[in-house]
Amino acid sequence: MPVLLARQEQWIYDENMQGKILIIEDTRELADVISLYLGKDGFETRIAASAEDALVVLGAWEPEMLILDINLPGMDGFEFLQQFRKTKDTPVIIVSARDSDEDLVAGLGIGADEFVTKPFSSKVLVARVRSLFRRVRNLEEKTAGNLFKFGPFTLDMDACILKREDAGAVRRIPLSAKEFGCLACLIENAGKTLNPETIFKSVWKHNYGDLTAIAVYVQHLRRKIEDDPGNPVYIETIHGMGYRFNAEGGKSA
Repeated sequence: MPVLLARQEQWIYDENMQGKILIIEDTRELADVISLYLGKDGFETRIAASAEDALVVLGAWEPEMLILDINLPGMDGFEFLQQFRKTKDTPVIIVSARDSDEDLVAGLGIGADEFVTKPFSSKVLVARVRSLFRRVRNLEEKTAGNLFKFGPFTLDMDACILKREDAGAVRRIPLSAKEFGCLACLIENAGKTLNPETIFKSVWKHNYGDLTAIAVYVQHLRRKIEDDPGNPVYIETIHGMGYRFNAEGGKSA
């Protein structure tokens, strides 16, 4: 029988509660210590002893942060994080005894926000948790008024993040810096036809270069946001003139 430590005896601080954290860690003693220190600092915690158990907890409870071990029985932490990132942007701190550069790069590359190497001080981990919460909440406050929505997509202009929502599930659409720049330029001028020179100058910040790059990046964007890239409804081609962003493109006539 799998061990599922979905705690009901969480530390509850009502209005003083700092946030909800799911600890995914198969070493019971370590999980208890982390939970104890976070609880004393005002966080509500639950513990799952495996990735599979974590998925059960997540089906009934929505944490604001995950603390995730890599070496788990069954599905490992990397595989879990890849699956989790398909639908959730919840901050994740990886804790692991694996301290190679390859593991660090892999963890951050698939969506971890922090990587803490074992052994670690519980007080230091709590400080990292509080710091990450502050960064996330400050970003939410900063970007709340600078979002552009079109169809199922939301572009966060400040955080440079594109998200798509389908049937209640939200996932990130990865964008390179130049892809984001081109999309932001078009969106900021929605309804206007922009020639390649204007887009190039806005994104590359100078007046010279290979303007064919714009067509390449437009194609990249269409593959990411258009249902049929060959018949785009958002990024329209105005022949002989350039491109125009149509924010209403995803709506039925």
